[in-house]
Amino acid sequence: MNSKEVADRVVIGVAKPQKSKRPMDTAFRWITFSFASLILIIMATMLFVLIMESRLSLQTFGFNFIVSSHWNPVKGIFGALPFIYGTVISSIIAILIAAPISIGVALFITEMSPKWLKGSIGFLIEMLAAIPSILFGLWGLYVFVPFVRGWIQKPVSAIASGIPLFSGAPIGLGMLTAGLLLAIMIIPIITALARDIISVVPTTQKEGALALGATKWEMIWKVILPFARPGILGACILGLGRALGETMAVTMVIGNRAEIKASLFAPGHSMAAVIANEFTEATEDIYLSSLIEIGLLLFLVTFLLNAVARFLIWTVARGPKGGIRS
Repeated sequence: MNSKEVADRVVIGVAKPQKSKRPMDTAFRWITFSFASLILIIMATMLFVLIMESRLSLQTFGFNFIVSSHWNPVKGIFGALPFIYGTVISSIIAILIAAPISIGVALFITEMSPKWLKGSIGFLIEMLAAIPSILFGLWGLYVFVPFVRGWIQKPVSAIASGIPLFSGAPIGLGMLTAGLLLAIMIIPIITALARDIISVVPTTQKEGALALGATKWEMIWKVILPFARPGILGACILGLGRALGETMAVTMVIGNRAEIKASLFAPGHSMAAVIANEFTEATEDIYLSSLIEIGLLLFLVTFLLNAVARFLIWTVARGPKGGIRS
């Protein structure tokens, strides 16, 4: 290689890597590209199948399927609004409870916990995240539902029974119980992600704030949280996506009643739960197509939420002009 070729390969003092012409490198590049493409193919195939299998429902009900609250398999009338409502409300309850707890735990682990305690808490969080949802559902049905009925619903009903939000019989099953159980399930996910995001905050920024006289709280509030805010928001959205798609645990505690009521104590339903409960009973084509359309709606919602979350987490590692933060 002559001096001109070397000069052409140098940019700001760094030599450009040459493209390898070895057969093994080329083969490896194409194999990894195939694996990456396979993920896109699987996602596209899933979306295509859901659209094709729900065509009958899409053509029959149109947009009315989303805004209608009538679900009568006997008469062939289907509307997904009660399930959308139940999914959204239970997930909102979960994220409102789980987000501050998770962020607090992540801050404690990264900034305040003694070294000997960090490993134990992190291990317990990972263990909690690994518990299957069916076990959460069984625990929720036999332990958590009686607890909510006796320690939350009955005292609140005795005090605020006239408020529509807390009206109804305290039976334990309902929207509030589902939201609380979902919060317990997504706390480990949000905590683990928030912990990793907070841990990448540059030490120089934290030490600089403390050197200027900031307290520990001021350093967390004015340095760590502003730096990690997009990533923490992305972690919360990922947790919300998990809550939206949860099936068995919600099925066991939400009450499974296709109604829209203002009370948090009233039984409800969710999109994932209705698919799990009624898919084997769907003997009519329109019935099956309606359930698949609910799956299509759930797929699109969770896909968009995950895309937004990934984008927000990605922005944490970028500098003000696209550079990587150090």
